[in-house]
Amino acid sequence: MREYKKIAVWQTAFLGDAVLTLPLLRALKDRYPDAEIHFFVRAGVQSVFEGQPEIAQVRPFAKRGAQKSLNAAVRLGWELGREGFDLWISTHTSLRSALVAGATGIKRRIGYNRPWYNRLAYTETVDRRFNELPEIERLMELVRPLGIDGPAPEARLVLPEKARQAADRFWETSGFDRPVLGVHPGSTWPTKCWPVDYFSEIVRRAADGGAHVLVFAGPGEEEVAAQVIDRAQADPNRVTNLAGQLTLPELAAYLGRLDAYLTNDSGPMHLAWTQDVPLVALFGPTVKALGFFPRGDNSTVLENEGLACRPCGLHGPKKCPEGHFKCMRELTPDRVWDALRGKLGV
Repeated sequence: MREYKKIAVWQTAFLGDAVLTLPLLRALKDRYPDAEIHFFVRAGVQSVFEGQPEIAQVRPFAKRGAQKSLNAAVRLGWELGREGFDLWISTHTSLRSALVAGATGIKRRIGYNRPWYNRLAYTETVDRRFNELPEIERLMELVRPLGIDGPAPEARLVLPEKARQAADRFWETSGFDRPVLGVHPGSTWPTKCWPVDYFSEIVRRAADGGAHVLVFAGPGEEEVAAQVIDRAQADPNRVTNLAGQLTLPELAAYLGRLDAYLTNDSGPMHLAWTQDVPLVALFGPTVKALGFFPRGDNSTVLENEGLACRPCGLHGPKKCPEGHFKCMRELTPDRVWDALRGKLGV
């Protein structure tokens, strides 16, 4: 079997999608230990993967910025085609991704067989089997043409040393003498967000029960974090607002130190479970069956399974199409606290 020396893996979707690609990267490195693997990701998330041992170089793609146009995609493909790659694997199904791949002219290019134009862009295509497999196994279908079979390797996030040291310093200076719960009330999609008042109730119960609570929030989510804390009316000495204060690698490193984590279905959820953090994930408009769920014995997915309207999309719309938002409103704080408190140990 041919030995590849320079491999490109293209995954320019959202943060969680990139994290779910880690087993595929590990499988490639195990099969081609001498290969130089370049991981192409959405601009803004590349720093999370800079400590990953399988990856020789993490390369950002500004799909919402300077490289947004289809012409830019073709030009990038031409440029990459001159860099000596001998294998291209695309996990993304957009037209832009197909144009980049096709323009590279790399001798072996593997992608999914749908949409139809992928069959023009890649030298080999595979069925994604979306309704049959979870996402990690769907991704592993892309390396079957290379003779890589068997179960997917473990998804294990390895962070840059600088980020791990920042988390260590925070824990040392904070002097936590009780379990630490992290909560992350935000999400890119509004209907993926559990109600603010529900998060506040969990913060109050955790603080009253003897835990310290860290509230995380990314850019643009600061107001939501502040509302959660304000409505909790918990002991301020037991709640810390970290909204907007951390880089993405620092956020991941802080999550890795938690005793338990409560999160919506979001990118940070994947940063946590790939570090084996005990977590409860809240799935509203999305469902576990879509395949993008946290794995491992420490991960619990809670969802309102009795609603015929779920899922209402791959990601979740801006507003509930039915107008009732029962998928989240009927996922009560009592049920969530029952699942969370055992992980937290309070």
